[in-house]
Amino acid sequence: MVFEFFGDKKKAVISMAHIGALPGTPLYDADGGLDKLIDGVLSDIRKLQNGGVDAIMFGNENDRPYVFKAPPEGIAAMTAIVQAVKPELKVPFGVNYLWDPTASVAIGAATGARFVREIFTGLFASDMGLWEPDCAAASRLRHNLGRDDMKLLFNINAEFAHSLDQRPIELRAKSAVFSSMADAILVSGPITGQPADQS
Repeated sequence: MVFEFFGDKKKAVISMAHIGALPGTPLYDADGGLDKLIDGVLSDIRKLQNGGVDAIMFGNENDRPYVFKAPPEGIAAMTAIVQAVKPELKVPFGVNYLWDPTASVAIGAATGARFVREIFTGLFASDMGLWEPDCAAASRLRHNLGRDDMKLLFNINAEFAHSLDQRPIELRAKSAVFSSMADAILVSGPITGQPADQS
């Protein structure tokens, strides 16, 4: 996966800037508010850029328990936070609103993100229930917002879930590229922090 915004690099390091729990979620710190969330993200950005990363991805991993449809207050807050920290960015950035591909595309389009990561395809049994993303809606939204340049990075195996698709993962990857027009395929571990099975 090498995109034009990485220049002539053959490999790129994309690192996460984890936003604290957003408004409307159980772990949200109402006393600290958005200012505390912005300060935390700015601290991450400085450390990551000083470490030499090639890109930063903003995510809402602290919004447990997760939902499939992002609430308006979450979308608004994440958009505001990313917009507030943009002046500090020296590298390309992307967004990932767990686990809503359409919300991720909307936030990415609004903030000028270069890429979006999400579960765009498949059918999964998960901690949150039956997981059935709508890739077509997300792709059409990207096009209708005039952001066909914003790359869609497809996780084809979901964290906290088990695929109900019986096809081998390599066939699911080929299918996602052809039928759903993935710009890149990502393979993750079964739970955050655990590596993918490379066997």
